[in-house]
Amino acid sequence: MADFFTTPLGIGVIIVAQCLAVLGFVMVSLLFLVYGDRKIWAAVQMRRGPNVVGVYGLLQTVADALKYVVKEVVIPAGADKTVFMLAPMLSFVLAMIAWAVIPFNDTWVLSDINVAILYVFAVSSLEVYGVIMGGWASNSKYPFLGSLRSAAQMISYEVSIGLIIIGVIISTGSMNFGAIVNAQDGNLGFFNWYWLPHFPMVFLFFISALAETNRPPFDLPEAESELVAGYQVEYSSTPFLLFMAGEYIAIFLMCALTTLLFFGGWLSPIPFIPDSPLWMVGKMAFFFFIFAMVKAITPRYRYDQLMRLGWKVFLPFSLVWVVFVAFAAKFDWFWGGYARWVVGG
Repeated sequence: MADFFTTPLGIGVIIVAQCLAVLGFVMVSLLFLVYGDRKIWAAVQMRRGPNVVGVYGLLQTVADALKYVVKEVVIPAGADKTVFMLAPMLSFVLAMIAWAVIPFNDTWVLSDINVAILYVFAVSSLEVYGVIMGGWASNSKYPFLGSLRSAAQMISYEVSIGLIIIGVIISTGSMNFGAIVNAQDGNLGFFNWYWLPHFPMVFLFFISALAETNRPPFDLPEAESELVAGYQVEYSSTPFLLFMAGEYIAIFLMCALTTLLFFGGWLSPIPFIPDSPLWMVGKMAFFFFIFAMVKAITPRYRYDQLMRLGWKVFLPFSLVWVVFVAFAAKFDWFWGGYARWVVGG
């Protein structure tokens, strides 16, 4: 049996099994993310939230998904039917394939490539096309305006996210996520992680991640009070479900990136406690909780405020930070906290 897994067919079986494992983890997590998001929002507003279907309402998300799947797919008469159906599938698939390079341990990664960060950037940059295609194919002014808003917003904050990550790359000397996590390993545990030397950028990255994934208070592309729910307004049934699933998967991906880049990935915060993939999952869950709390307690920005924040505040600040980190790494300032090439590269 062991010889079978060294044959081309056996290797193919292993790859398919690994892909299904990642897909299963993300999709099962998605059920609990939607449930947790609704429960947290309800708790802040002193409501019960989902509590009928299943124990404590745990199966409510499953019931909602089944409801979407069995409903009729309504396609507007004037829509471009091919592009209309491709848009949600593109959003979902691109959100999923980004997980191929996300490690949960030194060996728990589907594809351990040296340019993992570039891969994630390439995939996430393409996600905007799903939104634009959905808005344009609907052949209605409201979805089209919502998709253009989303495109401008996502591109604006991708620039800041990219510059912030460049600072981490300079410190590590590698674009591999495993190397970035290993560069944060040390005897000080929690205080060895990049959140400390890159402290201001943690907040900028988190806020940019909110805007990148169209989460409140930056959910202008789907602001129902202004654009009748934006680019999704003509979608129903399974296509709408794919859009929503893609959005939540992208949010969970941002939680994973925050964990890997600034908070040690699978590393234990206390030196004498073993490292584990459970640390990785727990940190991701914590950051999703923060995402959900921000949604529950912050009012929505105006669009001009959103764009001004991205281009006039975050972009200059992140540019200055890249220059600072470059000098700090070159001249070995702050006891080598900004240059860990021996460890990570």
